[in-house]
Amino acid sequence: MKKLINDPANYVDEVVEGMCLMHPEIYTVDGDTSRVLRRTTAAESKVGVISGGGFGHLPLFAGYIGEGLLDACAIGDVFASSDMNPMLESVRIANTGKGVLCVVGNYGGDRMNFDMTSEMAELEDIVTTKVIVADDVASAGPEEASKRRGVGGLVYVFKIAGAATAAGQSLEEATATTQRASDNCRSIGVALSSCIVPQAGKATFEIADDEVELGMGIHGEPGVWRGKIKPVNDLVDEMIDYILKDMPLGASDRVSILVNGLGATPIEELYLVFRRAKELLEKQGITIALPMVGNYATSMEMAGASITIMKLDDELESLLGAPADCPFWRNLK
Repeated sequence: MKKLINDPANYVDEVVEGMCLMHPEIYTVDGDTSRVLRRTTAAESKVGVISGGGFGHLPLFAGYIGEGLLDACAIGDVFASSDMNPMLESVRIANTGKGVLCVVGNYGGDRMNFDMTSEMAELEDIVTTKVIVADDVASAGPEEASKRRGVGGLVYVFKIAGAATAAGQSLEEATATTQRASDNCRSIGVALSSCIVPQAGKATFEIADDEVELGMGIHGEPGVWRGKIKPVNDLVDEMIDYILKDMPLGASDRVSILVNGLGATPIEELYLVFRRAKELLEKQGITIALPMVGNYATSMEMAGASITIMKLDDELESLLGAPADCPFWRNLK
């Protein structure tokens, strides 16, 4: 294992400390567990927005805290859900009396712990709602869409939730808006190499140098096929085909597209992915608005990429383009 780390047991806490030292105006560690990251400058009275999940996917989850985004985030170990205590602390921190919206990736541990968190928050007279993000079309078919993993779509949903609450929407309104954003996201990824979880000290999975796996999850969950590496255009053709079969789009539709690196893929290669995806969508008359290319939801040092498409309406496009402030978000135009 070659990593620039100290003791693997301290990896998460030291990375979070480094984030706070670099961006003290944005991030602050809080809570008795020291596993809650929150906005340094508390939001004024509004609906709170929080999330939580396993570490190792920066900027997801904890990186997206800031004005117009999340108010707080519960942090787990690498690829392991946060437990209920940091989640409940996040709810308390984000609560200004107008309720708290929890944006949750569709993973068993995250869902279970957020369910318990909501029950405990209710005992403290804090009203919470949840939006479960399940956008990965490779992880289950349309008939079992509720079983899909939450991946790149979480980035869009965080942004919409943060913008909706910053605009003054009520808990009920913001939850409905955020749910609509989630419902309009579809993603699929492709992996070229594994990553190494520091505390494991070895590759999460094995894949040959000349192989690629379509549909692999951000924790190394199996994809839909593994085979010899193909030209990037061929891979993107198949990825876009998977998405459009699940979410048909036509000439009257506007979308945002996120081409996301999984941690080790050069930005040059992500631009090749975007180049082909844009060509395919525009051939069908689909309009692309507010596109994004970069590392938004990673998997340690895994090589590969994912594509997420969010179908837009006027409100979602406006909220996606609304100002936000964190080190990992570039305001879109």
